[in-house]
Amino acid sequence: MDEMTAYKNRYKRLLPELPERARRLVVAADAKARGYGGITFVHKASGISRVTINKGIKELAAGISLPKDKSRQPGGGRKKITEKDTTVLHDLRTLVSDTSRGDPESPLRWTCTSTRNLAKELKKKGHAITHTTVAVLLREDGYSLQSNRKTKEGLSSPDRDEQFRYISTCSKEYLTGGDPVISVDTKKKELVGNYKNSGQTWLPKGEPIAVNVHDFPDKEHGKAVPYGIYDLGNDHGYVNVGINRDTGEFAVASIRRWWQHFGKERYGKSKRLLITADAGGSNGYRLRLWKKELQALADETGLEITVCHFPPGTSRWNKIEHRLFSFISINWNGRPLTSYEVIVNLIASTRTKTGLKVYAVLDDSKYELNKKVADAEIKALRIISHEFHGEWNYTIRPRK
Repeated sequence: MDEMTAYKNRYKRLLPELPERARRLVVAADAKARGYGGITFVHKASGISRVTINKGIKELAAGISLPKDKSRQPGGGRKKITEKDTTVLHDLRTLVSDTSRGDPESPLRWTCTSTRNLAKELKKKGHAITHTTVAVLLREDGYSLQSNRKTKEGLSSPDRDEQFRYISTCSKEYLTGGDPVISVDTKKKELVGNYKNSGQTWLPKGEPIAVNVHDFPDKEHGKAVPYGIYDLGNDHGYVNVGINRDTGEFAVASIRRWWQHFGKERYGKSKRLLITADAGGSNGYRLRLWKKELQALADETGLEITVCHFPPGTSRWNKIEHRLFSFISINWNGRPLTSYEVIVNLIASTRTKTGLKVYAVLDDSKYELNKKVADAEIKALRIISHEFHGEWNYTIRPRK
């Protein structure tokens, strides 16, 4: 074993057990004993900076004494960044204000921006800060770190955070102008019949609801397909419960029903509609049928329809998931979904203390699976792609 390795092993075992000043003095004494080149040698072996080693050598020479219970001079140690830089916390809050999740005062708010990106933006504003310090400030300011180590839904886009900000900006513009903003998605398909439903409900003791042992789909009823529309401006939910397939045609038919039943009355003076949707499924950005049916809806209503898709793998940040679907699931906890009527009634009875109201209807139409859309039909669409990620953000204008 060479001398450098021996010293590395020694410091690895010894230094973690010592207080700060003792560590400094130990390496300073070793460096001084080695003479010329000692500081460099000890620095490489211990990982302690040359500045700290030099400070220890000066303390040894001066014989500085400290109280027994202290490792630093009174007032010593690194100052908190917020004491040295009084505007850094304000600028950090400003950066995350449009990307913070869960704030009821903001229509679309997330904290998906990484600490490295936040640190980079703060440095542009003249702040000397690292991503680790950003994380500390966020925690101290009441933000919690959300794990991203769960099951992935897809590949993460490098422009994910920018797309979140783009959606937030568009939503604010529409809501400020009094125009409708809706979040759409298909809720998990549900078995219709006397099947076990997760959760618990109050019942007389010893009298649980008896359900089927096996979850084989009922040939007569099959599955329910709830497609939801959440109106951000009114905290109102609308669910169109399909009976067979989740297709692009079914998705737009659900939006059409919402417009006919509620949207037209509430937003009769509006000439435009903003839809926020997932990147995949029946309302995916690559789905031709989705865009073709939206063009038909624009032609019928005269609305200019803008769609902003969440990047692939980020469906959990769709507002409808935690503003509508989560409360529906809570409302029917432990209740077997024995019929379409039960499903529609349970959805429609969902309420929250904050004022959420939900309306539900049954859609018994049959939708064709894998319906083809020809190239000529796509060319006939009056669709305008936005400059930023035109595949995710586009506007469909009426052809009349």
